[in-house]
Amino acid sequence: MNDLIEKNLFLLIPLIIVAVSFGGAVEIIPLMSQRVVQEPIEGLEPLSPVELEGRDVYIREGCNNCHSQKVRPLRAEVERYGHYSVSGELVYNHPHLWGSKRTGPDLARVGGLYSDEWHFEHLRDPRAVVPTSNMPAYPWLFEREIRTDITPRKLRALQRIGVPYSDEDIAGAAEAVEGVTEAEALVAYLQQLGTLIQERR
Repeated sequence: MNDLIEKNLFLLIPLIIVAVSFGGAVEIIPLMSQRVVQEPIEGLEPLSPVELEGRDVYIREGCNNCHSQKVRPLRAEVERYGHYSVSGELVYNHPHLWGSKRTGPDLARVGGLYSDEWHFEHLRDPRAVVPTSNMPAYPWLFEREIRTDITPRKLRALQRIGVPYSDEDIAGAAEAVEGVTEAEALVAYLQQLGTLIQERR
């Protein structure tokens, strides 16, 4: 029977797909149904309009291609980056930015580690604050302002999929980002990362 299956691709491939699908379902479905995965941790709030826009700048500029945002529960990672990532702190993230590539350090716990001024200088000229950095500079972020007409629509879309933005939050979103540069929004996003779980390295 093994010879028949192994030598017949038209039989082998569907059986592999069934086996992988079954194995994946057995692991994923129970995890998705656990309340601890779906419930926000105590004190978790949705991102402010400025932080949300900063997150979108982070994605647009490809920061998540070089920086992960997931500290795994391994001794080496916890000692370097702080407390391991908890699903309850990520329930309002759409899309998730866990990542696995670390050309730069993990940023899951970067909030509050450096001043706003440090982050601004790092965006302008990374090697001015980290001489060995291979990160590119982002001077245009200081010249562009957030578009106020789009922010309320982003909050409304997230509200529809379960992020608890109120109608008042949405109504005030345009005003909240008025005159804010993309650099300011990005730093606001970075400064809140991991701040609800404060164990530091």
